[in-house]
Amino acid sequence: MTVEESDVRLAERLATEAGEILLALRRSSGLEGKELGKAGDEAANALLIKALKAARPDDAILSEEEKDNLDRLSSKRVWIIDPLDGTREYGEDRTDWAVHVALAIDGVAAVGAVALPGLGMTLSSGNPVPLSPPNTPPLMLVSRTRPAKEAVEVATALGAELLPMGSAGAKAMAVVRGEADIYLHTGGQYEWDNCAPIAVAQAAGLHVSRIDGSPLVYNNADTYLPDLLICRPEWAGPALAEVARLIA
Repeated sequence: MTVEESDVRLAERLATEAGEILLALRRSSGLEGKELGKAGDEAANALLIKALKAARPDDAILSEEEKDNLDRLSSKRVWIIDPLDGTREYGEDRTDWAVHVALAIDGVAAVGAVALPGLGMTLSSGNPVPLSPPNTPPLMLVSRTRPAKEAVEVATALGAELLPMGSAGAKAMAVVRGEADIYLHTGGQYEWDNCAPIAVAQAAGLHVSRIDGSPLVYNNADTYLPDLLICRPEWAGPALAEVARLIA
């Protein structure tokens, strides 16, 4: 698996530019709620698809907002993008939404950039964030609208406090940035929901895996990924053990 620096810079630039388009649309369109979210998805996706096809014409693309082309299964290099992760939060004028641009090589999340436009930053696998000191007590991220039962039970067992937040990318980056310690998700996601966040998190030295400890594998025919764990290394063993106990 070979990662070129130019791939990282391309991911960073496109995630940032898509975020800028989304901010401008929210300021000037006069739309709100679901209509704003739909317009944002379309605008950011159009930019990303056009730019990737121009810059990497030989690579495959998997986007939440595009009809899936299974020809990608024969490609070693697949760009996996979520043009607007957290459509609800974006439409509600919140900051906990993101843009994901990732490159999977041979099924591995090799390159990732996650823009947090509402916070004015883009984090990437090419510029890892140093791990911050742990929080005391540990903080576990959960959905702000539908916290998963398993995550709540694991938090209780570990003595962790719950921290509700919006999009998957925002939650993953909260662990990267030291705002939280554990992101355990069991409610179902797709490859575009977590490929870029996983690349950024693992580059920062965090533990990343499925909830059974197995690796996350990308560019599958079925893009559904039901669960994941992103956490500080010291919490990986305890969290995985508690999940195993719950599902035994």
